[in-house]
Amino acid sequence: MRVAMATSVSAPDAVNEDLFLAGPGFAVLLDGAGTRGIEAICRHGVAWYTTRLGGELVARLAFERGPLTQLLGDAIEAVAATHRHTCDLADPSSPSATVAILRLGGGRADYLVLGDSVLLLNGSRALVVDDRREVAFRQPYQVVYDAAAEGSAEWVEARRVYIEALRANRNQPGGFWLAKDDPRAAAEAITGTLPIGEVTDAALLTNGASRYVDRFGLADWAQTLLTLKTLGPEEIIHRVRAAEQAAGVVPDDATVAHLASIAK
Repeated sequence: MRVAMATSVSAPDAVNEDLFLAGPGFAVLLDGAGTRGIEAICRHGVAWYTTRLGGELVARLAFERGPLTQLLGDAIEAVAATHRHTCDLADPSSPSATVAILRLGGGRADYLVLGDSVLLLNGSRALVVDDRREVAFRQPYQVVYDAAAEGSAEWVEARRVYIEALRANRNQPGGFWLAKDDPRAAAEAITGTLPIGEVTDAALLTNGASRYVDRFGLADWAQTLLTLKTLGPEEIIHRVRAAEQAAGVVPDDATVAHLASIAK
């Protein structure tokens, strides 16, 4: 398996809260989430959370063969145990992350997606694995928020309603699911398995990079895979940043990884 990866932070003075890790037979992509002022809830912050969760996942993927949902649940619990005594993990806005995992071995390609990162599998057939629950939940609130003039009373109220709705429905039935402090969230992930011989290459994208397709419509997923194979992950991010600038859209951390020669 050959791995090519590119990442870009949202702003020069910001910390990149995405994380990509890979080893023999596996790849993991995390996209951290949190609100402004999160240090009052968790003194460690979002980047710390993604790094710790990624480390716990890699340790398990390297040495354990259990179901991916079990490995993720165990990793979530392990991280929670390290800071439950210092941070308010019960607060809905404590650090969380989306998770995308691809594991290869034993003639299988096992995958898991939790949250709005995207996993592309290419080969005898193309498969897009994405979790649209948060996107679908956000959409009606986002429309009202975006329509209001920034700084106006309507904007302030729409933002308050938007944030409170996210807090109330994060990791709740009927809402959406992320890796946070409750290992039971792992059972809500989208999972599956393909024969490894059916997979030639794959890609993992955080939502800051998947904007290339699902927000700006610059290509479809098949064209995205072709661009990754011919021009590399940096080109996808370069095009996303150009589209953001043209549309006046605030940048997000963006990470893309392309895995090639999977079935060899």
